[in-house]
Amino acid sequence: MEVRAKKALGQHFLTDQKVARAIVDALEVGSAPLLSPCGSRPISPQDKPSDPASAVRSDERRKSFEAMPVLEVGPGMGVLTQYLLEREDIDLKLVEIDSESVEYLLTHFQGMQGRLMEADFLTLPLERIFPGDFCVIGNFPYNISSQIFFKVLDHKDHIPQVVGMVQKEVAERIAEKPGSKTYGILSVLLQAWYDIEYLFTVGSGCFAPPPKVESAVIRLRRNGRTDLGCDEKLFKTVVKTAFGQRRKMMRNPLKPLAAAKAARKGWSADELQAFLAQPVFSLRPEQLSVEDFVALTNLLD
Repeated sequence: MEVRAKKALGQHFLTDQKVARAIVDALEVGSAPLLSPCGSRPISPQDKPSDPASAVRSDERRKSFEAMPVLEVGPGMGVLTQYLLEREDIDLKLVEIDSESVEYLLTHFQGMQGRLMEADFLTLPLERIFPGDFCVIGNFPYNISSQIFFKVLDHKDHIPQVVGMVQKEVAERIAEKPGSKTYGILSVLLQAWYDIEYLFTVGSGCFAPPPKVESAVIRLRRNGRTDLGCDEKLFKTVVKTAFGQRRKMMRNPLKPLAAAKAARKGWSADELQAFLAQPVFSLRPEQLSVEDFVALTNLLD
């Protein structure tokens, strides 16, 4: 039984086993920071019992405790799944929207019952499935890759690491630094909370059917930031609004937000004009770092 790749689902099945292995190996759960009290953690040397007999029993107890919950998004025919299941340091769950792929996985892999969910990741109630920390991995469908990362941001306090294969342009955009034309909304919002690594490029010949573009694998590791130092909701609004007219100086797209502040403060038209005359509003959004956007958010608050 083979699964037909469906264009509507953005499916391009990875066929290169070396690439699949490299993606799975890129998930380093031992280095994932503990974000929530319910999360797993690595075992330190002092946790290990000195008595050999008790060590065997303790190892069995620790195996489940050590295992980091991991969610594979869009496993398809299981090219990553086969290697993920080999790892004892993770507790794997899978979510797949394609019923044909679900049938394939249930037929070809043992132990899928209880692990595999036939559902749409974008509507999946992650907080019900994972009470603590969990990592995300997958060969993400091109047509929803950005939405996947926005959902990761919604659960950033419980997702310490993400390893994903996406369209190369998307990977470059996420990992890009300020000053580039590809630096954008996802760059700022993800880099505010994660350290981004562009790991490697994957050619179209590694897929069936081959896509018309190259792909790339990136890794996101949660940084140490626990607070932005500004209103987080307003921060998102400022970033999205600024990049809504990325070719213009920011006083143009951000003028409504500045006018809203002027109304709250009771400023005159001249005071609003003086506020918008500050140097930051003469810049274009791609020129601002995460810290610059934090400062701008506080300015507009």
